[in-house]
Amino acid sequence: MTNTSVAMCLWFDGQAEQAAEFYTSLLPNSKILNVLRPVEGMPAVMVSFTLDGVSFQALNGGAQFKHSEAASICVTTQNQEQTDSLWANLIKDGGSEGQCAWLKDRFGVSWQIVPSVLPVLLGSNNKEASARVMNKMMTMKKIDIAALEKAFNAK
Repeated sequence: MTNTSVAMCLWFDGQAEQAAEFYTSLLPNSKILNVLRPVEGMPAVMVSFTLDGVSFQALNGGAQFKHSEAASICVTTQNQEQTDSLWANLIKDGGSEGQCAWLKDRFGVSWQIVPSVLPVLLGSNNKEASARVMNKMMTMKKIDIAALEKAFNAK
C-alpha cells in the first residue's frame, strides 16, 4: 500500500470543532490540520487534528452514537505535575473521574492518563512489590506516583 494514512475518528453531536480545539490546547505537538465546513456559518462536518503528532478526526455525525470506555485516548505522562495538570483540565467543566487512571472529559470521550513509571513498577521482576503497586493503584482514581513508589518500596 502506498499513500495511506490512519486516524482515530471520534463521533460527536455538533461539538467536533470545540472538542478538537480543547484537545489540541492540552498537549504539545498538537494542532488542528483541517476543518471541513461545507456550509458557511454551520458547524464543521469533520475536523482533522493531531495530538502529540498522532492523527485524529472529529466528526459531527449526530446523536445516534455515544462515546464509551471501549475506546479511549491513552496519554503517557512523565511526572506528577503533567499527570495532575492534564487530569484537572480534562475533568473540568463536566468531566468525571474513573478508576485507575481513567476519566471522561466533558464531551464524554474516555481517556487514560498513565504516568510512565506505572508500567515499570507493575512489570518489575519483584512480583511482591508489583502486587503491592497493583493493589494501591486499584484504590486510586488519578494516579499518585509517590504513593505507588511507596507501595513498591514497602517491606
